[in-house]
Amino acid sequence: MLENLPEQVGHALQHQRAGIDSIALHRLLLERHVERIEVRSSAFEHMTSIPTRYTADADGISPPLAWRGIPDSAACVVLMVEDADSPTPRPLVHAIAVNLPCNEGSLAEGALMSPDGAVTDQVEVGLNSLLKQGWLPPDPPPGHGEHRYAFQLFGLREGARFSRVPGRQELFDAILERAIAGGLLIGTYERPKRQEIGATEQDEVTLAADFAAELA
Repeated sequence: MLENLPEQVGHALQHQRAGIDSIALHRLLLERHVERIEVRSSAFEHMTSIPTRYTADADGISPPLAWRGIPDSAACVVLMVEDADSPTPRPLVHAIAVNLPCNEGSLAEGALMSPDGAVTDQVEVGLNSLLKQGWLPPDPPPGHGEHRYAFQLFGLREGARFSRVPGRQELFDAILERAIAGGLLIGTYERPKRQEIGATEQDEVTLAADFAAELA
């Protein structure tokens, strides 16, 4: 979606980022201590690059995930994937999944979104920040630099059932109220730099303002 955006926009917005302290897990840890969940992927290590296959520059399917360390008292596991470096007031949500299996569990490659872009029936998925159901592939603005994508797992105690297609606020409220454990895997992605084209500082400011208005 953003691959054709002029790099000047990304450069102008480089210092405008939601921030890692705005992701759901950090917000939860400000409230209270919770047990730790180990989150991992066979596709990438923590704080390493997400393979292009899982981004908007290729197939755009969701990467495989696995987890362990869910407390016995947890009733369900939920997933929220956020872009901590989106040039927006709060992180963009790239995926929501609820009622995942407790104890040792996993999501296969493409479980949140198949190669043809269809939502699978393997997982109960919610709305991403584009208000679409399923996986929103990493799609950082060209020239904006490296983005950190936070794959966050939470073990929740018993509580109200989720709606049929939960969104960010519904899941965030449930996390703050019911989470007893949390875990984090961060994958990074940055669009390859294109050849620079000339632009004045005023051009960059104008382009950045236009882009920010579209995101608002």
